[in-house]
Amino acid sequence: MQDGPEQSTGSNLPEFSVSEISNALKRTVEDTFSYVRVRGELSGVKVAASGHMYADLKDDKSVLNVICWRGSMSKLSIKPEDGLEVICAGRLTTYPGRSNYQMVIESMELAGEGALLKMLEERRKKLAAEGLFAAERKKQRPFIPNKIGVVTSPTGSVIRDIIHRLRERFPRHVLVWPARVQGEGAAAEIEAGIRGFNAMPEDQRPDLIIVARGGGSLEDLMPFNDEGVVSYV
Repeated sequence: MQDGPEQSTGSNLPEFSVSEISNALKRTVEDTFSYVRVRGELSGVKVAASGHMYADLKDDKSVLNVICWRGSMSKLSIKPEDGLEVICAGRLTTYPGRSNYQMVIESMELAGEGALLKMLEERRKKLAAEGLFAAERKKQRPFIPNKIGVVTSPTGSVIRDIIHRLRERFPRHVLVWPARVQGEGAAAEIEAGIRGFNAMPEDQRPDLIIVARGGGSLEDLMPFNDEGVVSYV
């Protein structure tokens, strides 16, 4: 009796089209990694005209493509830059058309104080090379200012301390420009306060501007180290 034709190995396995297997992988990845935190170094950071950011997040062995949509970019507490070691939170997704996967970033933070100090030192060198710290650019402070502008939180303890000390030693007219001094949007509000005081008519403009907050951790103080704030000061 003659045997029938041999069945090919795996003939009982289900058959997928390319689209079916790609979509199945997409569901698996997105369901399994719907919210993750990933630590790595930013590389190839590019912000498109649309406001979306594209970059790589890498370590010594692997690279992960990342994207941050414009709406999330505006809420980030730090400015993404090449070489920063960060912790990104978001979700993984796949692009079946190219068999790629990537991370969609929702938030980003610096990975520890070491990363903060490294970023600040690199920023200091950059601004120094532009001549921002040159002695000839510094303005002479008035010995006894008549009007003092303060950019700070109007509800924080620091403004009460400033006013109290001024009343004790030499009472002066104080103008307060309200600004957040920590968290999202703080750097922009601090810079706006400095610009606002300087844009006042000369007879109303303060003779001296104080930008202050009541202490805090290195990360809490980051809005005061923002490149825009430092450049304008």
